[in-house]
Amino acid sequence: QVHLVESGGGLVQAGGSLRLSCAASGRTLDNYALGWFRQAPGKEREYVTAINWNGGSTYYANSVMGRFTVFRDNAKKTVDLQMTSLKPEDTAVYYCAAGLSTAYQAMRNGYWGQGTQVTVSS
Repeated sequence: QVHLVESGGGLVQAGGSLRLSCAASGRTLDNYALGWFRQAPGKEREYVTAINWNGGSTYYANSVMGRFTVFRDNAKKTVDLQMTSLKPEDTAVYYCAAGLSTAYQAMRNGYWGQGTQVTVSS
């Protein structure tokens, strides 16, 4: 079993930056991809980003490409999401996830955290 806990959400003005962190506990995650989904009110959950087990491969949604960066630290069992140039449309609950690969289905069907709210004001 894997337990994921997000932190770092909050309120930020448009154009600002925010860093989310996710701490994992339980079984080893060295072979798992780690990443983030988000869900805005009234919208479907969006696959935002993921990084594979050794950091050699990443995925970014077009909507965040060039603004968001994902990091992982296997020793600390953490995955961080650095968000810059934030826009009001980035407002959502952000969920940390762990899956067997960075493929969408693998991440969606993996382990999830409870989520952390990010609100970007205009």
